Amino acid sequence: MKTQIDKTQFGPWALVTGASSGIGKEFARQIAASGIGVVLVARRGALLEEVGRSLAKDFGVEYRAVAADLSEIGFLENLTRAIDGLDIGLVVSNAGTVNPGAFLKLDREELERILRLNTLAHLDIAHSFGQRLARRGRGGLLFVGAMGAGMGVPYMANDSAGKAFVHSLGEALHVEFKPLGVHVTVLLPGATETPAMERLGLSADTMPMKPLKAACCASAGLRALQENRSMIIPGRMNRVMNAIVPVSIKRPMMTKMLTKNLANKSASLQSRV
Repeated sequence: MKTQIDKTQFGPWALVTGASSGIGKEFARQIAASGIGVVLVARRGALLEEVGRSLAKDFGVEYRAVAADLSEIGFLENLTRAIDGLDIGLVVSNAGTVNPGAFLKLDREELERILRLNTLAHLDIAHSFGQRLARRGRGGLLFVGAMGAGMGVPYMANDSAGKAFVHSLGEALHVEFKPLGVHVTVLLPGATETPAMERLGLSADTMPMKPLKAACCASAGLRALQENRSMIIPGRMNRVMNAIVPVSIKRPMMTKMLTKNLANKSASLQSRV
């Protein structure tokens, strides 16, 4: 499933963070399939070049690969230099990660690094590129959060708090940017087949609901952005579950699942030593 993108509103260039894998990579492919050039941003430069060459071959578009660690203060200055001269009409702020575990057992500096990546990077992207898009009088800004993050997820306390920030920021900017001609949407994926699943100790074979494909998430987000919807949860069953299952049930379910999965992951790692 792919979404055709309006080049007049969102072209001729797009920027996608976290573009080396998962949903970010799918965003890049679907944007490129609409004939829009793509700036690919992530830490792993070699993987970005691989993605970019694939886009150029498959869709005949230009690309720029920008290796950048968005958890570092000052990343925006280098990114701005790398895209000098490009007319960017679409920005997908997708970079983020998870670091599950008991809060008091996690490294304090690592918690701060991840919080910068999951919050301040989105803030910096939104402020800098929001001004660019406002000057153009058209364009789009798509944030990637997480379904259910706002309820506070045990054993992912820092991660879910960061995603809740992204959700709130995007919903507010949807209203502020609308008179400027700029679309803003927040994509809130549930379980999705991405590398993050492995870090959470999750397996598609053992989950009660089959995770969505990354391509479905990207398509839903781009479609909602074109319609200028403030928020979208991809997947009909995800939307139903989010609407009818109360937090008093969801939080214990998440706690039980994460506790079990993290214990299994820990045991598996110890068995390899």
